[in-house]
Amino acid sequence: MEYKDYYKIMGVERNATQDDIRRAYRKLARKYHPDVSTQKDAEAHFKDLGEAYEVLKDAEKRAAYDQLGSHWRAGQEFRPPPGWDAGFERHGPGAGGAHEYAASDFFEELFGQARGNQGRRADFRLRGEDHHARVMIDVQDSYHGATRPVTLTMPELTSDGHVTTRQRTLNVRIPKGIKAGQQIRLKGQGGAGAGGAEAGDLYLEMEFRPDDHYRVEGSDVIMSLPVAPWEAALGDRVTLITPTGPVELKIPANSQAGKKLRLKGRGLPGKSPGDLYVELRISLPPAEDETARAAYREMKKQFSFNPRAGTEG
Repeated sequence: MEYKDYYKIMGVERNATQDDIRRAYRKLARKYHPDVSTQKDAEAHFKDLGEAYEVLKDAEKRAAYDQLGSHWRAGQEFRPPPGWDAGFERHGPGAGGAHEYAASDFFEELFGQARGNQGRRADFRLRGEDHHARVMIDVQDSYHGATRPVTLTMPELTSDGHVTTRQRTLNVRIPKGIKAGQQIRLKGQGGAGAGGAEAGDLYLEMEFRPDDHYRVEGSDVIMSLPVAPWEAALGDRVTLITPTGPVELKIPANSQAGKKLRLKGRGLPGKSPGDLYVELRISLPPAEDETARAAYREMKKQFSFNPRAGTEG
């Protein structure tokens, strides 16, 4: 996406307080709102202003934007807090053809057009925003369940209204059978509430750490098994160490590299457990001495074998 300098759009410095940002938004919203503005391209300016304010008013999104610049959305999935857009409704081209903005109490208050509901209640309460983060776990954590310390960099407001970040470590219980993309909800561990209201929740999205032995596809687990050429050619039985313990695996004769052997129900646990697929990988003995090289030369004599048959033009 094209980089947009949200601070420039709102006419504030990067170290502006949250109050500075709110004041700048109110001032510019009056200037560019399409219902009242005579400015050229007012609708486009108002749209950019709304996008900038939606990010900078929120401590979590602002901290992500400050860290990642134009790619801030890559650091977290964009999840507007509930009700953020309740201030206005934007309707696409309809019967009237043009875009229309429906005035609400919010904009009536903003432009001094309120009809009743003239002020905010002194006992205003607002639940804290939910926060989101991704957490890397091992495949074995899903097989057995675990409790892991998770360190997060969290945004917070200072007493003078600036956004800063701090590290926070939580001991998180990872349930058995959890899959990539699933979330763990930590109640009350999100943003602080206003006016004594309850805090928001923290949602941790699970992702499996890259592993040399395992890869996960849904509930199924694929592991690579190196085998000697004679084991693949003649067939054999080998002991396989799986996340659930050792298993004796039969390798069929004439097995080729890439062949998958299925162990039913030995994938990620759950109500409908996945399967474990063992993918064979042919591992060749090194020809490091004359005896080994002689053995390979003898094999070359004994086999009329062309591994590229069918691929040569």
